Amino acid sequence: MKHCLAVCYAALLLTLLAPSTGLAHSALCSCFDNGDGTISCEGGFSDGSTAAGVRMFVRDVTDTTIARGKMDKNGEFTFEKPESEYTVIFDAGPGHQVEIHSSDIKE
Repeated sequence: MKHCLAVCYAALLLTLLAPSTGLAHSALCSCFDNGDGTISCEGGFSDGSTAAGVRMFVRDVTDTTIARGKMDKNGEFTFEKPESEYTVIFDAGPGHQVEIHSSDIKE
């Protein structure tokens, strides 16, 4: 879970830089190439709450959904790496969506 630390640092940075808005929190998601033909994503929220059950979508360049699922109890989602460009969408509802383009996903 080497990327979990990066997500935690991002959450801390967002918390420190964001104005105080009561109980508001930001959605966080990062994805990485496992090097075995799969992509894994980790998600959560800036207040430390879990992303378990958050809907995940993978869409191609024509905006067609090519994979879908939900974050597991650990806030993780893994899918088969598409052959062409794609976008991963972490969808926790209005104002809590994160889009990650395949060009930003590294091994």
